[in-house]
Order: sequence, then C-alpha cells, then structure tokens
Amino acid sequence: MQPKTEAMTENELFIDRTFAAPAALVFRLWSDAELLKRWFGPKDFTCPSYTLDFRVGGAYRGMIRSAQYPDGWFGGTFKQIVPDRKIVMSFAWEQGSGQTDLTDITITLDEAGSVTSQRFHQAPFASMAERDSHLSGWSECLDKQVSYLRDNPA
Repeated sequence: MQPKTEAMTENELFIDRTFAAPAALVFRLWSDAELLKRWFGPKDFTCPSYTLDFRVGGAYRGMIRSAQYPDGWFGGTFKQIVPDRKIVMSFAWEQGSGQTDLTDITITLDEAGSVTSQRFHQAPFASMAERDSHLSGWSECLDKQVSYLRDNPA
C-alpha cells in the first residue's frame, strides 16, 4: 500500500502508513521486543538489541547498527497504552554522557475492515534540521515495518 508522509510544522512530524492487517497485529509490532527487532531501524540498519517493560511507566531501550555508522542507542518511557489503538512514549537518543532532546512519540491505529491505518507523530523538535533528520530515518524505518508485515502476515 502507498505510504503517505507529511512533515507538519517546524517542531513536529507526522508519518502515515497503511497495512493490510488487523490493528492487533500492527500493535504487536510495537509491543513485542522480538518482533520489533526484526524490522526496526532505517534502511541498511539492524536492531540487535531492544528491551521493554511494556506498561505505563515502563521503560524501553534499544540499539540500531549499520556498517556505516556507530551503534545508536535510544530509549524512553511508555506514557499511555491503549491496546490495539494507541501508544504514547518518550524518545531520546543517547550520546556520550547525556541524551539528545526528549521528544514524545504517539502511534495511533485505526482499523477499518481488513486495513489498519497507522499515524506516527513525534514532537517537539528543537529545529527543523533535527525534525528532518528524524523524518528521513523514521520514514525508512516505517517502510521496513510495512515490508516486514507484508512478508510475515501472521
């Protein structure tokens, strides 16, 4: 299905994807660490490490890797979970002794028949350059999510 990507304002982004799958399955791609490791990361990246305590207040931490870049560690906490419908979590990249600016990610799922629409929202960003960097990375990551689910429908 054709992806739709929109970068909205200077400090936020929206990325939409559509799946020929039930919302419960798309939700599991975010809530099951072993499934997430199979698709997470931009093009040419893998996600060899990802752990999560999937509950409100629980933490997650992961790492993406490529041949071209050093390992990238990231993490955050789950702020809201509505099974098969919505996940809100904080997100930050770890760098050296500190973290990058903290943002919030909201993933919303809407099922209609045999199709699920996923809306990914991330904000606030400190600059348009930071937003655009995340836009390209997340777009590639979510393209991999679509491909993974297409190739592994059950």
